[in-house]
Amino acid sequence: MFDKFFKDVGIDLGTANTLIYLRGRGLVINEPSVAAINNKTNQILAVGLDARKMLGRTPSHISVVRPLVSGVISDFDMTREMLAQFLKRLVAVRLPFASFRRAILAIPNNLTEVERKSVEDAAKLAGVATVHLVEEPVAAALGAGLPIDIPTTSLIIDIGGGTTDIAVISMGGTVVSRTLKIAGDRFNDDIIRFVRDEFKLVIGEPTAEMAKIAVGSAIVMDERLEVPIRGRDLSSGLPREVVMKNSHVRAALAKSLKTITEAILEVIEITPPELAGDMLKQGICLCGGGALLRGLDEMIEKETAVSTVIAEDPLTCVARGLGLMIDEFATYRSFLDNPLKPLDINI
Repeated sequence: MFDKFFKDVGIDLGTANTLIYLRGRGLVINEPSVAAINNKTNQILAVGLDARKMLGRTPSHISVVRPLVSGVISDFDMTREMLAQFLKRLVAVRLPFASFRRAILAIPNNLTEVERKSVEDAAKLAGVATVHLVEEPVAAALGAGLPIDIPTTSLIIDIGGGTTDIAVISMGGTVVSRTLKIAGDRFNDDIIRFVRDEFKLVIGEPTAEMAKIAVGSAIVMDERLEVPIRGRDLSSGLPREVVMKNSHVRAALAKSLKTITEAILEVIEITPPELAGDMLKQGICLCGGGALLRGLDEMIEKETAVSTVIAEDPLTCVARGLGLMIDEFATYRSFLDNPLKPLDINI
């Protein structure tokens, strides 16, 4: 009876997308972390998918913002309002005392105490009574079905929108980790810069994202892929269309991908010897939206000499891991950063 009024949620508050898992219903929200605001009235016009449709297409008095940058809250008020709007959609019974009892939020590794506190405060002000934090790689590994609670290695690489988290997990905790601010957003910037330099064409982020998904690859592919992209000519200022090949995208992403592979090698080098030996048996698991880049698993496997696989449904790995923690809270309570909260009581 109480579950009708007091809800538990797992929130993957990502730079690119926000996913919310509701206990008893599963994954209920999967929308872009974008908000549109009217600057004249300070009114929120739209959040999520509706706001992303406005990106680059609004008049001067309407701003479309992404309140999270590189996994960190850059606009606290917009993050709070965006979360509140998403959570309102989950309250079927409109009663004044209906609330969210508990939320588990996934955060990147190596956040400062101030950054962690801002995530916690945003969720509380959005309507959650008790907030717990868990590192994204731990939730991702759990969602991918890796054996993280036994003394063996689980090497997870979570390539999201703002950050790439590389972590060696054993016994429910992170042994070695590295966080890079090179991920999906940086890939888009690389493509925008390459198109400007190579084709003298100015394109926006949505077009770069489309090209990355359509023809992007990390290694040389047998098939030749092409996609037409449209933008503004640098010299004439008029609209123009060019054809972008997968070789162009590969060249644009080469430097960023090299940085990621070097970071993976660094993490493996400082991993304790026994755990490093376990990697040959357990392998490397890729998740996050960046894992869908063609040939990325093959490139990492070639560089590290360790078998590399892509998790099933890599986009929702973290959210599914949070869902397991929410559904079996007592079992996974020790995995949380702040497991003992005075307000956290079972109703």
